[in-house]
Amino acid sequence: MANKNATAPVIREATNDDGPEIRALIFAVLDEYGLEPAPKTTDRDLADLETFYADGVFDVLETSDGVIVGTVGLAPLGRGVCELRKMYLKPSYRGRGYGRRLLLHAIERAKEAGFQRIELQTARVLEEAIGLYKKHGFELSEAAALERRCDQALALDI
Repeated sequence: MANKNATAPVIREATNDDGPEIRALIFAVLDEYGLEPAPKTTDRDLADLETFYADGVFDVLETSDGVIVGTVGLAPLGRGVCELRKMYLKPSYRGRGYGRRLLLHAIERAKEAGFQRIELQTARVLEEAIGLYKKHGFELSEAAALERRCDQALALDI
């Protein structure tokens, strides 16, 4: 996608070298909302992004000076379904269309990869994100087992 504003953040594939900056961003946002990071369970994917997302996607939103300000991942679940994971934005980048940009990017990447459904788990306190998901067609879903810090699941058939 061509960008008229050369200083606008760009989306690129993450590598394990980005891991420390990605973890710092995600754990800071979790803390902001009173949610506990879980590096040994829910957040174990962040220890080795390249392996965990080898059959999926993990991308970052990066400023022109190399600062990661957003993240989004897609992990295959099987049967044409993937899970939207780790969609987070630094507070100073919220309300400017970047969350929408990350979500639409993830939906497009899921379609390109041949997935027919995107599922996600979230926490009620992440109101802005839930509103964004619902605005783009995600609906409440009955999840078999929610991760510890999550209290609802959403899904989108694509």
